[in-house]
Amino acid sequence: MTQLLPDDFAEAVSARPELRGYRFEYEPVVSSTNDVAVALAGTNVETGTVGLADRQTAGRGRRGHGWYSPAGVGVYMSIIFRHVSSPMVTLLAGVSVIESIHALTGVDAELKWPNDVIVRSGSKQSDGLRVRKVAGVLVEALPAESGAGVVVGIGVNVHSSSLPVELEGISASLDELSDTKTERGPLCADIRVRLDEWLDRLQRVGAASVTERWKELSPSSDGALVSWEEMGIRKSGITNGIDETGALLVLSEEGAERVVGGELSWKL
Repeated sequence: MTQLLPDDFAEAVSARPELRGYRFEYEPVVSSTNDVAVALAGTNVETGTVGLADRQTAGRGRRGHGWYSPAGVGVYMSIIFRHVSSPMVTLLAGVSVIESIHALTGVDAELKWPNDVIVRSGSKQSDGLRVRKVAGVLVEALPAESGAGVVVGIGVNVHSSSLPVELEGISASLDELSDTKTERGPLCADIRVRLDEWLDRLQRVGAASVTERWKELSPSSDGALVSWEEMGIRKSGITNGIDETGALLVLSEEGAERVVGGELSWKL
């Protein structure tokens, strides 16, 4: 059963006039907010509806990876957008998340293709460079019976928590990286506002406005060494931006490559 938004989220949403009239559905514990949003979409809720949770028991990331989602420490939300499609939505969602992080926390985060928000610390020269993930985006198409559109799932590690062994050293929270304490409610509301702003820009100006901004926020999309497997063959090359559809461009020994999916290994 849907419950009232927690006070900190309710106050933050109420403080943003841009969000008046939008529906926020909150559950303390869910399997995945994307699952909740898909179920909501099947009841013909309006576009822009948000599914929000305090904890996910089976939060998921790209290509079947899990997203660790303990209670009280993160923003876990999914938004229904009808009559739009991925991959542009994946890109603009990443832009929205990182712009909010920059604005509200000052954390020097960046985007890593296609949907990760990362922070680097240390230096390559001292072999002490660390790359840790603070947020991610997972965009999934709505099933046909729920109508055309997508669900945009967003997870942000806000407060520090005990991590599973497998995440130590590769995951970080905004609290660890910022000089000030980050509040979940204002961050959630700000991301939601920026999503609408970027969707509007996409529709008014076109995809180039999204891809150009995304590239500005993703230094690793140009000049980083990557490797991947394609039809059983291991390939490698240097990233060379993204194209107008959001595919990663890579310069390899065979020439220009266009990567649209799969697991990439990065040397950042």
